Amino acid sequence: MQTLTLDVRGMTCGHCKMSVEGALNEVEGVSNVEVDLTTGNVTVSYDESKVTLESLRNAIEDQGYDVVA
Repeated sequence: MQTLTLDVRGMTCGHCKMSVEGALNEVEGVSNVEVDLTTGNVTVSYDESKVTLESLRNAIEDQGYDVVA
């Protein structure tokens, strides 16, 4: 299991949080997602043999948010 924290811009409310969490939880191999609206951090725990950083980034960006790091 790998844990990664991403800096995501554009999240401002509970709906934003739910959108990002829902999108990431749909990615096969993701086991846990925590979104902190105050800091813009999204912490993802995932199986590195099934998930790439690019797939996580794409899932977030497809919801309309920008991944900075």
